Amino acid sequence: MNIALIAHDSKKELMIQFCIAYCGILSRHNLCATGTTGRQVSEATGLSISCYLDGSQGGDQQIASRISCNEIDLLMFFRDPITPKPHEPNDMNLLRLCDVHNIPVATNVATAEALIHALDRGDLDWREIVNPKRR
Repeated sequence: MNIALIAHDSKKELMIQFCIAYCGILSRHNLCATGTTGRQVSEATGLSISCYLDGSQGGDQQIASRISCNEIDLLMFFRDPITPKPHEPNDMNLLRLCDVHNIPVATNVATAEALIHALDRGDLDWREIVNPKRR
């Protein structure tokens, strides 16, 4: 599966720790991420991650484009719900696209753990059956 990783600045360390904890599962999938998140996770875990631009420079929009083209199967987007961000409308657009294209999305570590365990069990394979053109 193609998994996208995005984390707001205050959640990057949490994303790194999550990816360290689930490195074995994540290593069996294709990973992409916004720039800084991808570089930091890759350095900490050794995972191979395709990095786009930093989120503030359009990396989140690059991932949104892949979602629109049915090239992302799962989004892990650790958001900071407290601190306002100037590019927050882009965040909402990204989440809307996940809803439109029926992409499972985790915006916090609790949901991410539920999805990663479902992924490990094969519970998310229904996406391949519903849309076999994905691969």
